[in-house]
Amino acid sequence: MIRSVPCLLILLATITATDANASYGYYVGKNLTADGSVLLGGTGEEPSSHWLDIVPRRSHAADATITVGATASASLPAQLSEIPQVRETFRYITMNYTSYAGFPAPLTNGGLNEHQVAIRDIWSPSRPELVEMTPPGQTGPNYSDLARIALERAETARQAVAIIGALIDRHGYTTYGGNSHLIADANEGWVMLQFAGGQGLWVAERLGPDDVRVSYPGYIGNVPADYRDNDDWMGSPNLIAFAVEQGWYAPDSGRPFDVDEVYGLGGGMRHPGTKYVSPRMIEEELRALAPVTVGEMMAMVRDPRIADDHAGYGQVAHLRADLPHPDLGLLWVAPTGSVTAPFVPWWTGTLEVPPEYGQHRYLTEGSGPNFINPDFQLREATEFAGRVFKRLLYYTCAFPEEQLERVQGTLTAFEDTIRAGLPAVERAAALAYAAGEPDIARAILTRESHARAAEALAIGRDLVAGIGTEVRLRHGIPPAPPAGTINDGGDTVSCLVGADPDRVPSSRVAD
Repeated sequence: MIRSVPCLLILLATITATDANASYGYYVGKNLTADGSVLLGGTGEEPSSHWLDIVPRRSHAADATITVGATASASLPAQLSEIPQVRETFRYITMNYTSYAGFPAPLTNGGLNEHQVAIRDIWSPSRPELVEMTPPGQTGPNYSDLARIALERAETARQAVAIIGALIDRHGYTTYGGNSHLIADANEGWVMLQFAGGQGLWVAERLGPDDVRVSYPGYIGNVPADYRDNDDWMGSPNLIAFAVEQGWYAPDSGRPFDVDEVYGLGGGMRHPGTKYVSPRMIEEELRALAPVTVGEMMAMVRDPRIADDHAGYGQVAHLRADLPHPDLGLLWVAPTGSVTAPFVPWWTGTLEVPPEYGQHRYLTEGSGPNFINPDFQLREATEFAGRVFKRLLYYTCAFPEEQLERVQGTLTAFEDTIRAGLPAVERAAALAYAAGEPDIARAILTRESHARAAEALAIGRDLVAGIGTEVRLRHGIPPAPPAGTINDGGDTVSCLVGADPDRVPSSRVAD
């Protein structure tokens, strides 16, 4: 059953106003990239601390369990539960964060594991009736649990989807109103939707080498009737049957089963969308760029039409076939919104994260009313990359006509230089692996990541100092706001020049 256009517009307005904290993701298949890799980019949008974490491969006891779900304070009340852990979990890189109502920290939107499985978690609202029928006290893994568990256990993107689906089938699903994941490896991608309602409804569509997908929110269209026996599809057994029971779909109507229309909010979420540019427009732009380079994907992730203060970080997974060693899996990460922050390369073989890119108190949920834990004081004493580049964001976005092109030009030049030197670094590491010296190889990768991270921080520090001085001299700093008004009242800090997409600097850059 397709809802009327006026009703859909009301729903869109509601979501735009209340669900501003979302996430977006971009997938480009290997036939459409410059080097035959798969590219997966995007960000998470949460008002929270964000910090880089490299989680090692771990062994677990036979009876080990993990806590999943959410609490009664969630927007859709839930309760925590325990599910079995596997005996061994894989190494992965992720950005953690702390703030989402009722969902215990640390949370994640995904990342990259040692098998080059990359995951992006992205909002995808379910129709209101499903949200309303979600049972109080719901249990099972939440969106973050599903992403983290898949990173820990999956060797391919297809396997990640199967793992997530099996978790929902077996343990249920804790929802905040509907969600999706965009998952990829060096060969293919998958978009997977999980629906509210407590019915265990989920569906996944394969993305091939010639596909482009932009999720904001995650979407899937027509689902074939034989989805359970189709290699390009997966889904819960009740996916279509439940819609028939509810009267939301009639198999004899002659219409295909459009899961976005039946269980979601319809095509208006894709076009015209909920920001200054729609997902469909970005898909068209990515196709027009083909063959897409890593630099062009970075530029699209930081495009000010969609990247604003909501963006907690930026990520681009560069998924390459036939790597000489799994430790060479590469995830580019910007420490906060990439519209004014640089991408730094992190390999799965990198041994540790510099303290400047690790957890700090800034925007960490619950830290405000408390003094620092003495065990944490030295780490807190270090400079925090996320805060440095947030300051740059605010200086730049206050006067984007004056500052944005200069800042982004500096960042892309920095990234271009790094990419030019990566082949030599990876050759050196590959030779060390081939010689049976993995410790030396990982030291090479760690040294490179740390050096580039330090250089990025120095660039950020210099830009903040220079632009800050210029802004003070030319414009001054306004007085402190009245008490209680420092947080937003609906508006979001954005670097979009004049809020006009036609005036955004070109996103095409050299790679």
